[in-house]
Amino acid sequence: MNVFRILGDVSHLLAIIILLVKIHRSKSCAGISGKSQILFALVFTTRYLDLFTTFISLYNTVMKVIFLICAYVTVYMIYVKFRKTFDSENDSFRLEFLLVPVTGLSFLENHSFTPLEILWTFSIYLEAVAILPQLFMISKTGEAETITTHYLFFLGLYRALYIANWVWRYHTEKFYDQIAVVSGVVQTIFYCDFFYLYVTKVLKGKKLSLPMPV
Repeated sequence: MNVFRILGDVSHLLAIIILLVKIHRSKSCAGISGKSQILFALVFTTRYLDLFTTFISLYNTVMKVIFLICAYVTVYMIYVKFRKTFDSENDSFRLEFLLVPVTGLSFLENHSFTPLEILWTFSIYLEAVAILPQLFMISKTGEAETITTHYLFFLGLYRALYIANWVWRYHTEKFYDQIAVVSGVVQTIFYCDFFYLYVTKVLKGKKLSLPMPV
């Protein structure tokens, strides 16, 4: 554990809380990609199967349980409780374009060919691209609510802090996980344009808007 890892976890948790509070208070999931939330729930489910086999620390266990609960509560709120407000027409990214290559890659490139390890690798690869349906939805509608942009900012910040965590661990422990690092860098790249728009528009009180696709 180091300060970058802790701040990364806090940023990740804050992003999820912002999203849940937004949905609960507005009683609407407008502008939120249900498909991205399904992918994140799948990420946590396949990554945290070791809850049943390995105890690392109380902090580790509690955070895993919280993330799992929050992920499924979010999916429930989108597809059940507030499903009438769900914009399914614009949430049209085809998940098979992500799930098929990610599944194949997790079988081809992993640390060891065991069920838990393959599922963990699958979760790492899938997390790298899970935000794409949300970004696709924003590009399709041309804009995003301020609260949604805050959610995306802290989600991207979590990945950036984890990169700092990996650099720190390599410097202090000589620990390096190529699968996690490469996937994390790819995921952070997806947020780069968004970070620029967030700083230049949202933080100045302007609404984030994108050019509509032709």
